Amino acid sequence: MKSDIAIAREVKLRKIKEIAMGLEIPRNEVQNYGKYMAKVPLHLVKEEKVSQHHLILVTAITPTKAGIGKTTVSIGLALGLNKIGKKASVALREPSLGPVFGMKGGAAGGGYAQVLPMENINLHFTGDFHAVTSAHNTITALLDNYLYQTRYTCDGLKEIKWKRVLDVNDRSLRNIVSGLGGPANGIPAETGFDITPASEIMAILCLASDLEDLKRRVGNILLGYTYTDEPFTVNDLGIAGAITVLLKDALLPNLVQTTEHTPAFVHGGPFANIAHGCNSVLATKMALSHSEYVITEAGFGADLGAEKFYNIKCRKAGLQPKLTVLVATAQSLKMHGGVPESQIKEPNMDGIRNGLANLDKHIENIRSFGQQVIVTFNRFDTDTDDEINLVAEHCRQQGVGFAVNTVFAEGGEGGRELAQLVADTIENNPSPALTYTYDDNDPVRTKVNKVARKIYGADSVVYTTLADKKLKQIESLGIAHYPICIAKTQYSFSSDPKAYGVAKGFELKVRDIIINNGAEMIVVIMGEIMRMPGLPKEPQAKHIDIVNGMVEGLS
Repeated sequence: MKSDIAIAREVKLRKIKEIAMGLEIPRNEVQNYGKYMAKVPLHLVKEEKVSQHHLILVTAITPTKAGIGKTTVSIGLALGLNKIGKKASVALREPSLGPVFGMKGGAAGGGYAQVLPMENINLHFTGDFHAVTSAHNTITALLDNYLYQTRYTCDGLKEIKWKRVLDVNDRSLRNIVSGLGGPANGIPAETGFDITPASEIMAILCLASDLEDLKRRVGNILLGYTYTDEPFTVNDLGIAGAITVLLKDALLPNLVQTTEHTPAFVHGGPFANIAHGCNSVLATKMALSHSEYVITEAGFGADLGAEKFYNIKCRKAGLQPKLTVLVATAQSLKMHGGVPESQIKEPNMDGIRNGLANLDKHIENIRSFGQQVIVTFNRFDTDTDDEINLVAEHCRQQGVGFAVNTVFAEGGEGGRELAQLVADTIENNPSPALTYTYDDNDPVRTKVNKVARKIYGADSVVYTTLADKKLKQIESLGIAHYPICIAKTQYSFSSDPKAYGVAKGFELKVRDIIINNGAEMIVVIMGEIMRMPGLPKEPQAKHIDIVNGMVEGLS
């Protein structure tokens, strides 16, 4: 099998204005970034069409460290739907440079189901991540300047809640001291960096409904507290307009194409283990405005990405998915069935059989939202027919639709079976209106308990003293109605990344709570999850190079 980058280079790309015209987007509306990438203006979102068309979520069982192919399946499903005569597009998140140079080497799909031009998308793309980074750190610089200028007055702050971000995996920056070197260099303070996908600015970009909403949300960002315990926001600095100026172009959805020239809106990039894990609301609505079927994905397993997609994104944007597709692989099932990771590529019927409990828990969770769910088996070369038949029969017994896909190796042709099942299910048995895990008016503790018990299967939730303090601040600010966004490991239902399968009888500890007043959600940090990842022993950066003017090593 050829490498992803070799396959991508074989595709003769169409000019992006041609892709736009296929969506009935006028050529003169497209804002080109070169020949094959563009931004699309927000007035082309048509709310009346959003509700008429079909939104499909692609999620997954709990993944292995190598992933599960969710993005590839999302793209392949869009290709397959077009193969059977449907007008489909895909709406995805942008890759982060941190994982690209760390673990992944790329996140634009794979094989014959990719979004293109993959080198640009995986690297700097249209600059959205840099705009988020610049906007976030400009706030930090202006806040530090405010503290410096008011250092001898009573107008200073006693508590700072805003750090810096960088789109690089760098564990050394998690906790730092700034302002060293004497009074001319600022005020010494403990601070740190998160990765850009964890920035509240990224969450705001992905949840904002238009430019004015973006500015409103930026202005409401909580930066700290005064000496009289009053909240201090970006509006108090008087810079909401300036920060919005930095983000005005980044707010526009990006239009690209797939390996088979299917339209793809790739916009925004929060992680699901430390943020809400969904592409922008605007990109999803733009796709729904111009396509009969829109496939989107939410990060990691359904316990993280899908839960936040329903409880946060859909709830606040008024989206109603018609169907959820749950991706499973033989390797992930075997890992959750007790097979050592070093052996999950080898045939093992017992491993598959034991791992089905993880699949069943995700099906149960998705159904708890009222969603119609089907399972797709993402086939690899090492999978056997007996293993696939075992999963297919299990799904039949559960009353769940099942389809094998080979989109990685065959593109749209490998997604025909899945696409037909998706189209038939939506036509004959679409999902009813969403049922949420918690109510807006539930206390924060109740929301956390409901997700922890119903979705993760936890027995109990405990809080540190710091988290208890944050809960009191939330009550005093009158924002307990915000949805919660739990940050925890993606490799287990529990906070222990090694507790594979379906963890039982476990306790979850809320270590900290971060108030995202601009994004209008409450980030609940559980276990030892880090908002700034580290690099592995063998980072992918060691394999990325430019040879004869061509990029190598991006998968």
